[in-house]
Amino acid sequence: MGGAVPDHDRVAAVPDQDARSGLIDALSGLHLQGALFLHGMYTEGWAYRSSPVEDIAALMAPGARSLLLFHLISEGRCWVTVGDGERHWAEAGDVVVLPYGDVHTMGGSKDAVVVDVETLITPPPDDEMPYIQHGEGGARTHVVCGYMRCDAPLFDPQFRAFPPVFVVRPDEPAAGWVRASIDYAAGQVARDQAGTFQAPTVLPELLLREVLTMHLASAPAGERGFVRALNDPLVAHAMGLIHAAPERKWTVADLAGLGNVSVSLLDERFRRELGMAPIRYLTGWRMHLAQDLLTSTDLGLVAIARRIGYESEEAFSRAFKRLYGESPSVWRVRR
Repeated sequence: MGGAVPDHDRVAAVPDQDARSGLIDALSGLHLQGALFLHGMYTEGWAYRSSPVEDIAALMAPGARSLLLFHLISEGRCWVTVGDGERHWAEAGDVVVLPYGDVHTMGGSKDAVVVDVETLITPPPDDEMPYIQHGEGGARTHVVCGYMRCDAPLFDPQFRAFPPVFVVRPDEPAAGWVRASIDYAAGQVARDQAGTFQAPTVLPELLLREVLTMHLASAPAGERGFVRALNDPLVAHAMGLIHAAPERKWTVADLAGLGNVSVSLLDERFRRELGMAPIRYLTGWRMHLAQDLLTSTDLGLVAIARRIGYESEEAFSRAFKRLYGESPSVWRVRR
């Protein structure tokens, strides 16, 4: 599956400097519905495994084809992983996104036995949000959990427009707004005054739009084109193949063959919808994933290089520096 980047993989997809404005317009057209539904105070050491998304959907959004799950880190530090994947670390002010609601494990800095989250939840009164207290009494981590449903292709699991889990760590000035939103959400679910609990719905929607905008701004053709391209079945299929296996030594002929279309037609549609050739998109997507892995995981450069399709750290570093003007190790430290 793994392989070196082809020689023609020279010019990577540089994100548009004004990508946010286009993405805001594109994402504002999506119909999102959701709310906060759980919060927990965890103390070191702790770890839990989530419920299957089908169980969550049955309770929160009956009939939904899929759910996006997110965790707002109000206090402390934790990691999250899907399956046997790497641990993504998040801290206060970060937002963890699981775009397809995959079963995941969360935990703190100390090793702990992983327990199923169902064993930790006590049914609350009707006017309170479910609340978890779990751990061994050490340093605290407060997490507010929410869900969002949307039937747009952007959230269709077959296209895998996102990694199974990613952490958004906002830069200023967005960081201030995100932190304030998380603090407000935490206050809503953790308040101790009398009154009927009503889970905020507008705030999660606004917050998720901002978080997705920040994440997709570094994706190839981030300005509007990325979201729009997923509505083109031919382009979306090829994008899904790339997203599912970025480490594969893809050629345009491979992508076209698996989509039962000609090479020329696939190339034309990529250029029309994304403004770039398929291989250039592949490079941009690899760099987009690299940014996420460099920011939120402890993986070394060799492991990251192989994860996204480069046979050596040197080849990965050259490609990364061509796009961002500095080596991945320097970029990681600066971030």
